[in-house]
Amino acid sequence: MSGPRLTGERLQKVLASRGWGSRRACEELIAAGRVTVNGEVAQLGRRVDAEHDHVEIDGAPVGIRPELVHYLLNKPAGVVTTAADPQGRRTVVQLVPAEPRVFPVGRLDVDTEGLLLLTNDGELANRLAHPSHGVEKEYLATVATHGGPVSAGAIRRLREGVELDDGLTAPARISQPSPGVLRITIHEGRNRQVRRMCEAVGHPVTRLVRTRIGSLRDRRLRPGTWRVLTAVEVRDLARAVAAPTGTLRPAKAPERPPCRTGSSPPNDAV
Repeated sequence: MSGPRLTGERLQKVLASRGWGSRRACEELIAAGRVTVNGEVAQLGRRVDAEHDHVEIDGAPVGIRPELVHYLLNKPAGVVTTAADPQGRRTVVQLVPAEPRVFPVGRLDVDTEGLLLLTNDGELANRLAHPSHGVEKEYLATVATHGGPVSAGAIRRLREGVELDDGLTAPARISQPSPGVLRITIHEGRNRQVRRMCEAVGHPVTRLVRTRIGSLRDRRLRPGTWRVLTAVEVRDLARAVAAPTGTLRPAKAPERPPCRTGSSPPNDAV
């Protein structure tokens, strides 16, 4: 085991700045043996180097590099989820600041709207995208119904799983808040999955909006605008991918920074 680091920031200060509670609360986390640095249980008084040290709480990664950014974007229809498009269409990375360079976590197809996370936090992004963690995504799907509501039988099939060309889908949570509008919550990330599920039960999607990613939800974020995640939101995402279930239920929305438009930045496919 290596000796204590004598340079860098105190661990409890770093944890507090990343939303894990007050310094006192973070000291208690360290004293309880719940914090590791580079795989070793941390001790009170430990200092960390943001460029080299890897910190986890209860197995959840804590990004400590100061240049890490996490943006929540409300993607409009017609924008592609990629860094560049050979057809010259607008991309999601053009809607957020150019520096530091970020990449989308998962994909939304060109016609799908709603929440998308973009970040340069590679470890958190990989965990969020990996199917083993099963992070929930919630969608509102407007579907073709020939004038009536979606039948109870079709909803039951969606809940229990439908057979697609790449296999049976996992059970989903489905409700119908209004006739022809389905609220669909899944934890898989297959290509165009929600659209294919609805088409398989005879109700093609006419509009699809992602409304939640794990614990992230923001009804006030207008299409085409973005905001920086709060420290608490980043913490909750990290906890979600460390938890056995891979999910956290949405909590009361924290105070958040104002949204930004992609046109004036500051100095999965479903």
